[in-house]
Amino acid sequence: MSGPMNLPPLALPADHVPVKAGRVGVLLVNLGSPDAPDVPSVRRFLREFLSDPRVIEIPQWIWRPILNLLILNVRPRTTAANYAKVWLPDGSPITVYTRQQAEALQGRLGDAVQVDWAMRYGTRSIGERLEALMKAGCDRILLAPLYPQYSAATNATVVDEAARVLMGMRWQPALRTLAPYYDNPDHVRALAQSIRDGLAGLDFVPDLIVTSFHGMPLRTLEAGDPYHCQCLKTGRLLQAVLGLPVKVTFQSRFGRAEWLKPYTDDTLLNLPKEGVKKIAVVCPGFAADCLETLEEVAMEGRDEFLEAGGSDFAYIPCLNAGETGMAMLEAIVRRELAGWA
Repeated sequence: MSGPMNLPPLALPADHVPVKAGRVGVLLVNLGSPDAPDVPSVRRFLREFLSDPRVIEIPQWIWRPILNLLILNVRPRTTAANYAKVWLPDGSPITVYTRQQAEALQGRLGDAVQVDWAMRYGTRSIGERLEALMKAGCDRILLAPLYPQYSAATNATVVDEAARVLMGMRWQPALRTLAPYYDNPDHVRALAQSIRDGLAGLDFVPDLIVTSFHGMPLRTLEAGDPYHCQCLKTGRLLQAVLGLPVKVTFQSRFGRAEWLKPYTDDTLLNLPKEGVKKIAVVCPGFAADCLETLEEVAMEGRDEFLEAGGSDFAYIPCLNAGETGMAMLEAIVRRELAGWA
């Protein structure tokens, strides 16, 4: 048989549909926020958030009447007022910081990867952004839930929603999911450095570092959710790296059921009675500051601690889009993209 023939390239059919493909995408995902700090916006957001069976794990026939007849008629007014306390000129803190994280990560990764961001609830949905990445030619996408510790109510519902969206796609992208990074050395070092930086700016030396993680009902631990254990490990690792006393607590509980303990609010009230008068509080379960960190901890928690007899209280912000946090996020994402970019 003779050697290769100089054949002309095969031409595309005249009616061939234009297709973009071959790019890699990263989709950062956080929880979400109302569009505005007003009652109608908060009610819409809470209806979607609290209707997720991953978030409220009780039978829907019991929960729906409670949600629609009680909670959505009472809670939005108080929650809207709390959002107004922390609302930034460009929007909700969690939205502003997540957008900044995506923009900063894009600059770090360069044009070889397209970075986008989405929210599990509210505006800028996972489905909308996955479709946008596909249209931009990203047929390989890293789905990155920005939750260091895994919970079914956070990480799992992000994957659920992505899977629901993919079910409606004829051409599905290859999908990877960012693993929980609660004990990742880069993450622990970044948290420790942010705490050191925060402490360096104080005019007092804290007796204790309080780490406040978002609470979950106790039944989630009993059902096999690893969240509680992963929060405790983050706290242990931070204490080892910092060489300072660290106490793990859990915030944001509601309802009558027992939640993970110790509770942050009870801890802040009791510490002064135990002789702990100076504290710094950090929220290592949140990748970005939000209502729960800024209003519940930095404002309400401060007032509770000082009124209970504490003398000094400092809140150390989340990693947000600062240099320390972005270096950590870049390192983690680059490892997850190995073989793709």
